Amino acid sequence: MLSQIAQKKIKFKLKSIYRYHLSEIEISNCCEEIIKIINQFNKKKNKKKKLISEKTSIVICYGDSVFSSSQKHLLKNFQSFFQKKLNKFFDTVHFLPFYPSSSDSGFAVKDHYKIDSRLGNWSDITKFSKKNDVMADIVINHSSARGLWFKNFLKGKKPGKDYFLKVNSNFNVSKVIRPRDHQLLKKIDIFKQPEYLWRTFSPDQLDMNFKNPAVLLRFIKIMINLINHGVTIFRLDAIAYLWKESGTKCINLKETHEIIKLFRLICNLLNVESIIVTETNLPEKENISYFGNADEANWIYNFSLPPLLIYSFLFEDSSYLNNWNKKLPQTKKGNSYLNFIASHDGIGMRPVEGIINKNNKDKFLKRLKKNGSKFSYRKVQNKSKKVYEANITIFDALKKSDYDPKGKFFLERFISAHSIMISFEGVPAIYFNSLFGTSNDEAKYIITGNNRDLNRYRWNHKNITEKLKNSKSKQSIFYKNITNLLEIRRKQKAFHPNGIRSSVNMGKKIFCFKRQSVDKKQAILCITNLSSKVQSTKINQKFLTWKNLLSYNNNHISNKMIKLEPFETVWLSNR
Repeated sequence: MLSQIAQKKIKFKLKSIYRYHLSEIEISNCCEEIIKIINQFNKKKNKKKKLISEKTSIVICYGDSVFSSSQKHLLKNFQSFFQKKLNKFFDTVHFLPFYPSSSDSGFAVKDHYKIDSRLGNWSDITKFSKKNDVMADIVINHSSARGLWFKNFLKGKKPGKDYFLKVNSNFNVSKVIRPRDHQLLKKIDIFKQPEYLWRTFSPDQLDMNFKNPAVLLRFIKIMINLINHGVTIFRLDAIAYLWKESGTKCINLKETHEIIKLFRLICNLLNVESIIVTETNLPEKENISYFGNADEANWIYNFSLPPLLIYSFLFEDSSYLNNWNKKLPQTKKGNSYLNFIASHDGIGMRPVEGIINKNNKDKFLKRLKKNGSKFSYRKVQNKSKKVYEANITIFDALKKSDYDPKGKFFLERFISAHSIMISFEGVPAIYFNSLFGTSNDEAKYIITGNNRDLNRYRWNHKNITEKLKNSKSKQSIFYKNITNLLEIRRKQKAFHPNGIRSSVNMGKKIFCFKRQSVDKKQAILCITNLSSKVQSTKINQKFLTWKNLLSYNNNHISNKMIKLEPFETVWLSNR
């Protein structure tokens, strides 16, 4: 049973959320429901802790990232591939939404309590979780216009009654910050009364009404259901847009932060330890704010890293990356950055607002366009449009540059970019398609017209298996290089997610930082040549005897100088 102190903490959080919207009795009733949910769960579960270490790494995938026409349950197909090819390098799988959905590759959820029948059933998730950690999305901001909840909403029936956000014509949306450019509000007659429904992301994705505590309780139960099926890491999708108030930006509002803190508190009170991850594709300061005071998100996506890394390699200049690295706060114990270069979405541009100036950002976008990128836009205060994200695979993004127009060093750029991400402070997450150097899926884009589908290729099981058997295939080369980096990382205490990170300036053609283990026994100097030319630079004498973890020799070090081949990375370790 929960202690009185724990119960008081829950009630305090609820008051922080609903103080202007619910009576004391309503808050107390909601509190009692949450306490009941926690107590019922803890009766059935023994204490279980989660260990985060240098061995923690994540592969991001869809349940059908690997498919077979002969396999009915595609999750089983993926599990077979994972156990043979990925299990050695990844301890965690992030399955992107596996629920029945009407659009947006799973993010327009129709039913949070079911698994898409193409993929399998809950037993497939549970079975997977027996051997590996599972991360899953709680698509918390919105739900499908074709799902049961919305159908019930229109009928005034439960579950779904009052679940969706409706506003009247007096609601002031002039300051609203949005990630899309379609019409925000949809006028609809509900019980013969004209109402406006909120649609942050698409006409098919209707925003939830968290001012109704029944919605909050519903998503707590959804989280519990996921835990019961073995999921222990939760990605709170599009969480920054959760709460809306008239006349505000309707993003990053205090109530949103308090709801995340409540979820974190609930996770801490459950016998099964779990992790909250916030997905907030926003400018750096706003993104980092979701750590709270070590009482909010456990992990936040390091959204600034992908565009900064790609920019640095394309223009062979570490200036922006170095300045950012110097200012990026060190994480506290229990918190971590979730590092990535590519995902199922695109390369976000908002995270480099205030970091890369307008002229250079325009230059960046121009180069990405040459490499095959499409662009998704957002509307700024219902007037002008700005690029929200570049839609392109990481392979195509790095394939060519103004300095290397023929793509002579495309492999070296690709691998070194991943080496930086894998060694950087935090937990590394690698998108499934990146493992094989996958190009833009132009065929799917032609069919759907959806920019994001360029980077959502699905592999035939037989095809990718054959590719990996051929040591000379592009897929095999990329796979071996990236998994080699992961294998080395797993053995280095200095690469613990909370290992100390410090910046080392070696000029604009080189990016360098130092990692140190939590117990301060191991140190690793990570150095990358960001240019298509050989670079030589002075190095502190103490590093002369350190061994390069990425090579069998130290021939590149002599006479207090280090020599780096085009786009070469070295990891110099003191032990």
